[in-house]
Amino acid sequence: MNAITLIHIDVPMTEPFRISSGEVCSKESILVQIERDGAAAFGEASPMSGAFYSRETPDSSWNFLREAAIPRLLAEGTFRSDFVLRAMAEGDDKFAWAGVEGALWDLAVQEEGGSFGERMGVQPAPIASGLAVGIYPTIGELVEACRRYMQAGYQRLKIKIQPGWDIEPLRAVREAFPGVPLMVDANAAYSEEHFPIFDEIDKMGLLMIEQPLAEKNLAGSAQLQARLATPVCLDESASDLAAVERALQIGACRIVNIKIQRVGGLLAAKRIYDFCASQGVPNWMGTMPELGLGALHALYMALLPNCSYPTDVEASRRWFADDIVDPPIEVKEGWIEIPPAHRRRPNVNQDIVDKYTIRRERIEF
Repeated sequence: MNAITLIHIDVPMTEPFRISSGEVCSKESILVQIERDGAAAFGEASPMSGAFYSRETPDSSWNFLREAAIPRLLAEGTFRSDFVLRAMAEGDDKFAWAGVEGALWDLAVQEEGGSFGERMGVQPAPIASGLAVGIYPTIGELVEACRRYMQAGYQRLKIKIQPGWDIEPLRAVREAFPGVPLMVDANAAYSEEHFPIFDEIDKMGLLMIEQPLAEKNLAGSAQLQARLATPVCLDESASDLAAVERALQIGACRIVNIKIQRVGGLLAAKRIYDFCASQGVPNWMGTMPELGLGALHALYMALLPNCSYPTDVEASRRWFADDIVDPPIEVKEGWIEIPPAHRRRPNVNQDIVDKYTIRRERIEF
């Protein structure tokens, strides 16, 4: 019997993930499994819980999948990966659509041959990985965490900042790691009144400043970029192709971070990538962070030549007690090699999925 199954999983994190807008201690994801004619294909819809990172949550993605996305897919009946770009409407849950589209890519690889990489036009190669470190109670704990995780040789270091936790933590990390490419991520926590803070940050020789202002404040971002030597990188503001086109038109950034979940899938992400490449604006692949399924999708895209900066995809064990792919993602001397088991398509560990499943719903067709 052909079926689509929604699987809500909750995996413990190795440490709390804390940014300017909140904190989580476990990773929830909604897996979309499509079973058709003997194939079992998987995608991941991966918003953070609590709505502190986006308006989407695991519950909202679950509801959108069962009430809107899956009925639209079944009504269409073609099961082609380009369905999502045609079906996705303004205001839809893009995380949910990313899960559907990932499963459709996987299904196409199994039914038609080839691999994710071949469909993306890339060949396996080592991928530079960058460390992202959240906000800690003290500067000393922050520096110690950076020191502990940098032992894996990550090729750049990113720390989270917020008003009141910016210049001094940054100075301490810069002093502790003087030769490491360093950047900050504000997760949209600042406004124009904080521009003097960024004038000070601009003196510290950073790789980039990621998403300093609110998502919709592209005009403010353009004003900030005009006064800084350090590149501004858009993240939350890069919500779709139209937003990126507008941002580059007005000079709101010099770098764009692409997140597959945020924009609604691989094809939407590739459209943003293609536009940035045509404008000479470099990219890198960010994460939510997703579990290994979504992370591998980001790694396939990270092989594209305009992805000029290290990806935010890190080792599975960096964040998660277990991962749902077999083998887990590893970082060695700052590089990720996509294992042979994942070269064609992500290899999902069903036992781990079952271990952390908190609910599931099967829809037969």
